[in-house]
Amino acid sequence: MRGLPLSAWAYVCGTVAAAVALLAMSSYARLDHHVLAVLVVLFIALDSAPAKLSVERARVSMSYAAGLASVVLLGSVGAAVVGASAIITGQRLRSPVKRLFNGAQFALCGYAAGTVYSALGGLTHQPAQPHWVEYALTPFLGALVTYVVVNLLLAGGVLLLSKQAPLWGLLWASGHLAVGVLGYGVIGLLIAGLWPTLGPGVLVLVLLPLFIARWAFAQTRAQQQAHEATLAALCQAVETKDYYTRGHSERVSRGSVMIAEEIGMARPRVEAIRFAGMLHDVGKLGVPTKVLQKEGGLSEEEFAAIQLHPMRGLEIVKEIGFLDEALAGIMHHHEKMNGRGYPMGLAGDEIPEFARIISVADAFDAMTSTRSYRPARPIEDAVAELRRSAGSQFDPDIVTAFLHALRTHGWQLPDPVAPPDDDIAEITQQDHDDPSAPIAVTGEGDPAPR
Repeated sequence: MRGLPLSAWAYVCGTVAAAVALLAMSSYARLDHHVLAVLVVLFIALDSAPAKLSVERARVSMSYAAGLASVVLLGSVGAAVVGASAIITGQRLRSPVKRLFNGAQFALCGYAAGTVYSALGGLTHQPAQPHWVEYALTPFLGALVTYVVVNLLLAGGVLLLSKQAPLWGLLWASGHLAVGVLGYGVIGLLIAGLWPTLGPGVLVLVLLPLFIARWAFAQTRAQQQAHEATLAALCQAVETKDYYTRGHSERVSRGSVMIAEEIGMARPRVEAIRFAGMLHDVGKLGVPTKVLQKEGGLSEEEFAAIQLHPMRGLEIVKEIGFLDEALAGIMHHHEKMNGRGYPMGLAGDEIPEFARIISVADAFDAMTSTRSYRPARPIEDAVAELRRSAGSQFDPDIVTAFLHALRTHGWQLPDPVAPPDDDIAEITQQDHDDPSAPIAVTGEGDPAPR
């Protein structure tokens, strides 16, 4: 929580103050302390074991089930008290400020949901009547949506003000969170409906499906992590073959994401292009190491081997189903707007958007990285080269978007790389990623651009 902007601190303090005032004004309310105690224990237990989602650092708390049950069984005030118990959650929240904010936001969520539930005609301390759940369904759904929306707005507000997440990222994460939250929340109606018959014994029935749902979320997250570990291993295998390109795939991936976000690409496509950037050079696994590491000019045969790496990359990863549109970026990232690129000589809009994006990020990182034939070029020189080649090699709109993102986010340059002999070879060679490198000269004296 250190280093939070003043606006974020004000937001957190305002949220906590609102919850405290609400609880203080409602202290006179009569609550069933037996029911309250059971729901508080359930809320804390469930909140202490959140489910991880596929969104980075996003978790969904199963406590929504207890929070929504308290709306029905205890009303708005009781729901606020149950929500406030999040202060003593078992989650590893070292900062007391985070604990206070969590308790405050759940208290406000519970009170707002309870208010909507009552406004829609929902019964609190419901009688054990046949078909009760049927009559309570509409008010409960209204309370459920209110609980979820208020929670996402309160949590999203502090993340935006503290600049821990961009708006597009929050919207994407909120969609995933809402699915889990709504599912857990509906179980609250089951708890409330069975309470008159089973009392606290209803917890035995609901805890099992709740933890099964948590396990399912965990499996989805584990699967995604396995996917990313596989892709990272492929990238590492490529970079092991070429001393000078270590970290290149990660930087191209980051640059591609910067462009995608700048042009307003939808979040699922941003994730796809992140993968495409990581794997754009995976086809180098099929290129002989001696060709990749050759310090002199390339023969026509050797350059032909280099030109095959996009197609080899496609062959390697085409069966990975979740890559989808990323495959086009891998296949065509060396095409040029003027039609003089490879492997298919596509021109202009014939080149897939992913490929046009990766091409810019790829070239920029190549120019600002040390290679076997030259030291890294200054960022200013690389920017000038992108502008000069816009329209002929690169999509001008993509170049503009990248340069704007570059001014906003900056660029993390790679660590200096020294060649094995601690000396930069004075040779003339063409890097297939670098649009500004000179033409290589083969042993036969024929120009062979790499």
